[in-house]
Formats: sequence, C-alpha cells, structure tokens
Amino acid sequence: MTRIAFIGAGSIVFSKNLVGDILSFPELSDSEIALMDIDEHRLAQTTNVAEAMVEQGDVDATIESTTDRREALEGADYVLNMINVGGTEPFENEIEIPRKYGVEQAIGDTLGPGGVFRGLRTIPTMLDIARDMEELCPDALLLNYTNPMAILCWTMFEETDIETVGLCHSVPHTASAIAEYIDAPQDELDYWVAGINHMAWFLECEWDGLDVYPLLEEAMEDPETYEKDTVRFELMKHFGAFVTESSHHLSEYLPYFRTDQEEIDRLTGTQSAGRMPTATYLEGWKERSEDRDNALAEVDPDEVSIERSEEYASRLIHSLETDTPRRLNLNVSNETDAIQNLPSEACVEVPCLIDGTGVHPCSVGKLPSQLVSLIRTNVNVQQLAVEGAVNGDRESIHRAIKLDPLTAAVCTLDEAHEMTEELLEANAEYLPELT
Repeated sequence: MTRIAFIGAGSIVFSKNLVGDILSFPELSDSEIALMDIDEHRLAQTTNVAEAMVEQGDVDATIESTTDRREALEGADYVLNMINVGGTEPFENEIEIPRKYGVEQAIGDTLGPGGVFRGLRTIPTMLDIARDMEELCPDALLLNYTNPMAILCWTMFEETDIETVGLCHSVPHTASAIAEYIDAPQDELDYWVAGINHMAWFLECEWDGLDVYPLLEEAMEDPETYEKDTVRFELMKHFGAFVTESSHHLSEYLPYFRTDQEEIDRLTGTQSAGRMPTATYLEGWKERSEDRDNALAEVDPDEVSIERSEEYASRLIHSLETDTPRRLNLNVSNETDAIQNLPSEACVEVPCLIDGTGVHPCSVGKLPSQLVSLIRTNVNVQQLAVEGAVNGDRESIHRAIKLDPLTAAVCTLDEAHEMTEELLEANAEYLPELT
C-alpha cells in the first residue's frame, strides 16, 4: 500500500484534483493518503471531499487528516508539497513595496523582488519538512508544487538528502495553447521542451510530422490570436521559439515589457490570457480568500467523482510504482548536465524518463545561444537568492534583486538597494536570520 502525504492540503480544489488523479489509477486506488494543513477549517473541507471521493468511487484508499506534519510524514513513500508561508501580508509587501520604485510585477511568485522574497520566507519551512523527512521517511520522493519552483528546488538539492522533483503544468498548458492557435488536436502534438521553470522553450514541436512553427507564425499575424498571447508571440518573433509561461506572468521575468505603461496597455490585449496589469495575482488571491474559507459552497462532496486531471504527480507516482515508462517535463538538478550550457547546480526543467528504476533526466545538449542567454538572467537571480537564504547573507539577497532583469530595467543600484532594505524590514518576521 502506497502512502502519500499532502503537505498544505487546505487548498481544496488543487488537493481534490490530486486525490482524484491518484485514485483514478487502479494500482493506486488503495493508497494511504495523509492530508496535512495548519488551517483546521480548510483541512476539514478537503478531508470531507476526499472521503466522499473514496466512498462514491468505491475504492479502498484510506484518508487520514492531521495538523501534525510529522504524523503525516511518518512512513510516507511520496510527499506532495503545496504550502504557502505567511499568507496575504508578506505577499502584499512583495508587490506593493517594489511598485513604489517602479517595479510593476504581475504575479511576483517566481522571480523579481516578489519571487526572491517568497523564496526567502518559504525556504526555512521547506528545510524543516526535509529534516522531518530525513528522520521519518528518508527514502520518500518529495514532489514540490510550491513557487518559486527553481529557488526552492535548488535549495533542496543543495541542502538536504531528500530526493526532490518539481512539478508544474506550464508545459501541457502551453501545448494546449499552441494546439488552439494552429487549430490542431493537442494529443497529436509531439514536442521537446527544455529550460527552467516558467522559461522553458519548445525546441521542437511537430504535428503529423510537420514543424508547427510556420503555422504559429501565421497564426500570430491574426490580431485576435496575437492578443491572446502578446508577450509570448513577441518573444517568438524576436528570439525564435515559443516559451512555457503565460504572457502576463512571463512579462515580469524580462526587461522589455513592464517599464512603460503604454507598452503594458498595448500588450494587455482583450483576452484574459494576455492580462498584464500590476498585482493581478495578489488581487485575485485576496478576492479568493473568502472562497477558500467557504470552499464547500463551491465543491459539493455529494457531487465529486474520481477524474484524472493534467497534473503530473499521479502519473509520476504510477510510473515509479508499476514500472510504466513515461516521459514528463520535471524540475530537477542539472547535475547530469542535461542542459550543457547552464550551471550544473541549477534547477532545470527538462524531459525526464520515469519507470520503476526512478527519474532519469534526458540529455538536451546545449540550448540555442539566444534562449540560454535569456535563461541565465533568471538563473543568476535564483543562485544568489539561494546563497542568501542558506547562508543568511543579506548582501547576496541585495545582489539577487539588483540582477533581476525587471528591477534593473527601472531602478538605479541605489534605488534597488533601498527597495530591498524596505522589503527586508517589512517582512523580517517571515525571513531567515540575516547578517
């Protein structure tokens, strides 16, 4: 019987989807699923739904529910990490303080001041989880869903003995978008994608044996299609490849798109996928807070059923447990030089072969020079953020922010320094000790 621990299970919709994914495989339908969250109310909602899925799906899984992390981790084979540390207050600081300095972040959870500081406040808890795992389930695989993906996974690779992979749905989401733009069935696309989380590139993409890039270039000429994904089409036009992140999220990882309000307005377009205003995710987070507390009003336990979503976690677990070969894009250490022109210590998102023997990153070779150059600007920030967090080094954090592409596009070095000091002071209670 496979034991799977969910850490941060209070997000009812995401947890429901992942539980349903696991139960959808007959070989995993008798799993022990341990749901853990520090919020008793939200945990109870998720537990209610998970138990209903087991009962109504007539499967033999066992659902446990606890606010004790160590209890959930005891004897686990797999640990799914979905935590959020600090809640709304630091998140708001990470958006609004940089905004005063002209740093207009749309999301703020992956790179930039928001991503760095979200990483800083999350890393201590991630390391605590790893220490518990080293004691209670040392052979378990940690599947991380929490952002900033690269910063957190990089820390785990360097600072713990726990095998860690990062999971993100940006690759299948992007494949779905490409299929829509060229009017092709998504399941008929064949692709080879590599880079880093939220900046991986469709190096190859074929439909019925034909390269789809000419079709994408043709689709981009249609104004309605262009407005659905303005930033990604602009990058494809100038750098020659389609990237794995939505336009409004991607816009904050680069220096080109968020320094002028007229350009932000131009690129926002009329489609929701093209949104670019500042703080879109923060505002949505605050609006959804009440919904999260009253999730059972939206998710009726009597109506839930076992269905499989596009998320990778259950497929990964199923391959490892049943020796079923699969290829998934995962976030892993570059220690095998899967991408030869990125640092070996970096966290990269590459195709991985999974079977009963484990997770095996594929060799991608060298990325095209222009693509790896864009990636390195992000990796530089990630590396210094990790160094700052694990060494308690304030100066490394300052340097990470000063090297951030968006910050550097709008701030002087002194302004970036002042902004970082303000962020450090505002969020001190959530951060590791710094010298």
